[in-house]
Amino acid sequence: MLGLFERARPRPRLVVAHTYLTNEFTSFNQILDSFAADVGAAFVVEAAAAGVAGPVVGDVARLTNIDWDIARAEIASHLKTGRMQLLNDLEAMALGAAALGPEELLELQRGTPRSDGNAAVIAAGTGLGQAYLHRVDGRFTAMASEGGHGDFAARTDREMAFVLMLRDLYGRAEVEHVLSGPGLLNLHRFTHDGRGCDSVDRTDQHEAPAQVTRNALEGRCASCAEALAMFVDAYGAEAGNLALRGVATSGVFVGGGIAPKILPAMRDGRFMEAFRAKGAFSELAARIPVHVILAPDAGLLGAAVAAQALTSS
Repeated sequence: MLGLFERARPRPRLVVAHTYLTNEFTSFNQILDSFAADVGAAFVVEAAAAGVAGPVVGDVARLTNIDWDIARAEIASHLKTGRMQLLNDLEAMALGAAALGPEELLELQRGTPRSDGNAAVIAAGTGLGQAYLHRVDGRFTAMASEGGHGDFAARTDREMAFVLMLRDLYGRAEVEHVLSGPGLLNLHRFTHDGRGCDSVDRTDQHEAPAQVTRNALEGRCASCAEALAMFVDAYGAEAGNLALRGVATSGVFVGGGIAPKILPAMRDGRFMEAFRAKGAFSELAARIPVHVILAPDAGLLGAAVAAQALTSS
């Protein structure tokens, strides 16, 4: 998704946005040209920022889901602006989360937010992203992470058996093998003992996770229900891990495409129970506010926040 924003307070104001499928283009600059054509009006880019799915190293990003390299300098030249920032997509989402209003969030735990604390974002979708918001001189500074590719820590005998399956499939068990759309399908395979069920086509990576979710939430399949329950348990536990790693006393935001689609499961207590189960640090975890991001364009907003900050630098 690309958007054109105007400078505004307390956050940039969206003028127009369009969504594009990356596999229909050969470069990011080609998407920028399509966006300019779709806007259909002359505009001057004062500053720009882009959140991309992959690590940004030396102002260059290699995307994880498509064979592209994106360089800050190339985009800046194409847009004819010297003010350009390249961000990891979760870094952008973190900046967006910090700018959201109460109506764009769903509370899972009220907690006791600290005005001098850090925050964190975790987002399961096609993959798993994590980012931190460190409080520096009274303001949030986003820090990217590739924590979704860290090792998955089993907490129960059932999860330990699941890890063995993941190890056989992938050579190791990483968090994204559990907390993502493909991860939910891994759980489906595990709870069905490798067999399928009639209403889930696991070969369809796009539709199958939604089919598992529907089966679970509507009570059609006990094994699908177990898969979703294990997903939510693991999601809560990893969100709690992230909160401890970043000492996120200002809050944890749960973003991505999956959480808003499984809200009944997110709100039944399982997620927060796993989030708070941190031994000696359970009391700290219980004081951390936790919210689901309902705004689908939080990452786009975060990129606009970063771009607007460039105009005052």
